[in-house]
Amino acid sequence: MLRRIVVLSVLLALVLTPAALAASAKIRIEGKTQTIFGAAQPKVVADNALQALDLASLAGEFYYALTSSSFGDYVSQIGKYAAGGSSGWVFKVNGVSPPVGADKVTLKDGDVVLWYWATFGSAGGPPTLDLKRLPANCYVVESVNDTGARSRAAGATLLAGGRRFKTKAGRACIGKHAGLVRAVAPGAVRSNAVK
Repeated sequence: MLRRIVVLSVLLALVLTPAALAASAKIRIEGKTQTIFGAAQPKVVADNALQALDLASLAGEFYYALTSSSFGDYVSQIGKYAAGGSSGWVFKVNGVSPPVGADKVTLKDGDVVLWYWATFGSAGGPPTLDLKRLPANCYVVESVNDTGARSRAAGATLLAGGRRFKTKAGRACIGKHAGLVRAVAPGAVRSNAVK
């Protein structure tokens, strides 16, 4: 009897351990021309950034593909667009582009995973935008580079209820509105959506 209890305890521990490692993280996938999944960054419970993409693909019913290379597997396609030339799919966790593959980035509770289409030039990839709500229907937009360095997104525009609002130094108050607010800026990846 004691032996069965020990064996069952070990088996239970093996089954529960992976779930205990999983983290509650937010995810968003920004495509070449539109948001593919999670404008408002819904939560998923995942071990790593690749698993978060996989869970989002199940929830959003979109396709993604992995391709093997000498550096390991990489995401070669999400939705309609396949990587090619100087364009492809990259990811950030908490605004930073990790120097390892998505399956090697262990997530922690509260992390934000962003997958996005990027075209790389001599200066690298595009900055991503991060939108935060302030009191009194005001918003601030930050531009985030690959290292996670943030600066106000000069030239950003807020989109709300079918209307456009120019920001001043990345900040704007838009008054009463319905629905979600997004930010866009030339040469940058669209922001998250907030109320």
